[in-house]
Amino acid sequence: MTGERLSAWFPLLLLGALAGLTFWLDRAVQLPDAGGNVLRHEPDYIVDQLSAVQMGADGRTKSTLTAKKMLHYPDDDSTVLTMPHWVSYEADAPPLTVTSRDGLVSSNGENIYFRDNVRVVRAAHGEHSELVLETSILHVIPNKNIAQTDQPVRITDANTVVNAIGLELNSETHVLKLLSQVKGTYHETGKTGHANSRK
Repeated sequence: MTGERLSAWFPLLLLGALAGLTFWLDRAVQLPDAGGNVLRHEPDYIVDQLSAVQMGADGRTKSTLTAKKMLHYPDDDSTVLTMPHWVSYEADAPPLTVTSRDGLVSSNGENIYFRDNVRVVRAAHGEHSELVLETSILHVIPNKNIAQTDQPVRITDANTVVNAIGLELNSETHVLKLLSQVKGTYHETGKTGHANSRK
């Protein structure tokens, strides 16, 4: 698979949506200051079956966030989400879903980690099939417009499978980097192509 084809195939929508997720998630977990000094790492807020909706200016749902549990820790101002499930509904774009078994938002939303069985799914739309990105951890850095991992990554759609070690997405430059051991397979009717790249 050529770099040009991969760049054209990978949805830049995912880059912008992840940036939007980090901006909103930071605000969704902001809670009133409980006051006092807390030295131990113990939650001051626990929310079971979290369900939050972000509305757009037109009154339509822009995104939703659900989680089995949310815990906020005042000593380091971190927020932990169990089974987070976030869906973006942007105008003229297919829904984009991010799920994992565990999520961590650091103080001020400087770093967001989706951990364990991370799946980013762009729904099928028009002539484009569903696209899925899978990895074990996805580290999002909102201030740098970057989502990255140093773990194995698998990206698939109806015709393409790409495996690699490490990935970096930059929503500002619209650049996707697969860092090493890239292997791709592209299937067309009656045709199959392979490409390998190692670092």
